[in-house]
Amino acid sequence: MYAAPASPSAALSPQPLSPPAPPLDAWMREIATRTEHALDRFLPAASAAPTLLHEAMRYATLAGGKRMRALLCHAAGAVVDADPAALDAAAAAIEMIHAYSLVHDDLPAMDNDALRRGKPTVHIKYGDANAILVGDGLQALAFETACKAPLPPAQCIALVRELAAASGSLGMVGGQCIDLTSTGLRLSLDELERMHRMKTGALFRAAVLMGAHCGAPPVALQVIEALERYQQAIGLAFQVVDDILDVTADAATLGKTAGKDMQANKPTYVSVLGLSASRKLAIDLREQARTALAPLGDRAVRLSALADLVVERAY
Repeated sequence: MYAAPASPSAALSPQPLSPPAPPLDAWMREIATRTEHALDRFLPAASAAPTLLHEAMRYATLAGGKRMRALLCHAAGAVVDADPAALDAAAAAIEMIHAYSLVHDDLPAMDNDALRRGKPTVHIKYGDANAILVGDGLQALAFETACKAPLPPAQCIALVRELAAASGSLGMVGGQCIDLTSTGLRLSLDELERMHRMKTGALFRAAVLMGAHCGAPPVALQVIEALERYQQAIGLAFQVVDDILDVTADAATLGKTAGKDMQANKPTYVSVLGLSASRKLAIDLREQARTALAPLGDRAVRLSALADLVVERAY
């Protein structure tokens, strides 16, 4: 269990920080563009029947966003010299699962949110029933997309296995269930961490390990162990920062409703630890991520930079 460090450390700044250094920034733009093109290619055309459903699926998925899971997939793939085309398919599949989870998470029966990435949520624009179908369609398409990676069958199976494990009742969906049933309750730090390792961390794990599975087998055990330790730290750090931003940023910056968790009386790292301790925890987790990558040397430079981005982001 990760806990806030006992000794003081530099606090995570609540102010927007400077953009990443140009090389990372250029790489991020390249991966975001590759991912957008891959999603455009794998998604059904908006003109294909049923047109309303396919238009809504594209609206939900091509709406931009941080593409953090795609970035992690490509960065992990760089560690094992993976084929970029295979990484495109893996990253697109992960982003489809993420998009489906957001569509369903925003529904009135769940978080009941009207704003996502600065635009009306899918159920606001297309109706509740169509939003449910959009999520269903994206989930199925994600597995089909993973199977289209230009890799030997055994590696495609590994991609599907990772994605399925991350998406199901022992992963993201299970974490969402715990989140819903925990509203109004005060969770212990252990319970909060368990929820977020499932709800948020599971897809981060899939992103990193799917990137590794795109490399030529067998991937060295040392590499897998380092990536496992890295994803454990970075997945939790992402959620800690999300909880911080929920109470320190505004809706215009976040692209979604600010203060939503507090209004809904949901347990968060800020509500359990307080704001200052949550910032310290995020920084401690970043250091753990960097330490995990040390055995990988220069091959992990992008993963290390993404750890900084996760902790220093302003939205």
